[in-house]
Amino acid sequence: MAKKRITKRVSRDFSEEEKQQYQEIREQVIEEFPPVARSRKPSPPGIPSQIRAAREARGLTWYALAQRAGIPNSNTIRDIEQGRDVKLTNLQAVAKALDLSVELVELS
Repeated sequence: MAKKRITKRVSRDFSEEEKQQYQEIREQVIEEFPPVARSRKPSPPGIPSQIRAAREARGLTWYALAQRAGIPNSNTIRDIEQGRDVKLTNLQAVAKALDLSVELVELS
């Protein structure tokens, strides 16, 4: 049986010179390989698009909104915005976190 090798991680603070060097390298890489702006497909009309618009207007990420709503998984926010089925309690929690309400309306 092979002996398992254990490595120890050592961390230390960077010196000012190392910080400057790191920043210069980072700037050069961003200049040579600029980040690509990704656009998501639009949300379906109705509740999904209203939730997304309210979230973006407040500058919240999926993760931040999930934390604010008390939902453990930020994928739930994505699912709401993409019009997928989610638990009504999760939808209500997200709406409340955005100062919105969910109402049932009788169709005539």
